[in-house]
Amino acid sequence: MSNAEISNRTPAGTGKRKAVIGRDSLNMPNLVTATRLLLSLVLFSMISAGGWWISAAALFVFAASTDALDGYLARRYQQITVLGRILDPFVDKVIVCGSFVFLLEKQGAEDSGVNAWMVIIIIGREMFVSSLRGILEKEGKDFSASMAGKMKMTLQCVAVTVSLLSLSESLNWPWLPAIRDLSLWIAVGVTIWSGMIYVVRGFSQLRA
Repeated sequence: MSNAEISNRTPAGTGKRKAVIGRDSLNMPNLVTATRLLLSLVLFSMISAGGWWISAAALFVFAASTDALDGYLARRYQQITVLGRILDPFVDKVIVCGSFVFLLEKQGAEDSGVNAWMVIIIIGREMFVSSLRGILEKEGKDFSASMAGKMKMTLQCVAVTVSLLSLSESLNWPWLPAIRDLSLWIAVGVTIWSGMIYVVRGFSQLRA
């Protein structure tokens, strides 16, 4: 989970419940988040079309790295909203998981290095942890992001970036496929590891 997701969180049980979409939802942080969602659609089109690999990698890095911007703006200008809490982590998952799904199509002559089992693990982990978080937050328990979750997100972004660059014919570096495969394996391994940490932490809170 991202820093922005943490920043868009409000303490449980404090004050009146706010509407998901209200007048306060039309603010700069949510506009940045919505822009990131639109950029993800452009990114997926570029991956599907092929041939724009360096540009696609640059766009992915920009869309992923601006994740911290909406959270900063929400904190700086006190514009934390319910919509932002929902939209920000959703967009994070769309950008990363969607990139892995579209890279899965690139097999054969254009090999992204991404395999189906990797995508299943990555998406399955996100779905399970998100479901567990929803249950715990409904009960008023704190299930904010851990360092393992932030590390997972960072390494997944590195893996996607290297995979995109490895598809470029202009970057014909003999060592790039090996770096790509290593980054993918590390990202998947940390995804499993961080998921296990969240599961242990979540179920211990459910038993408390």
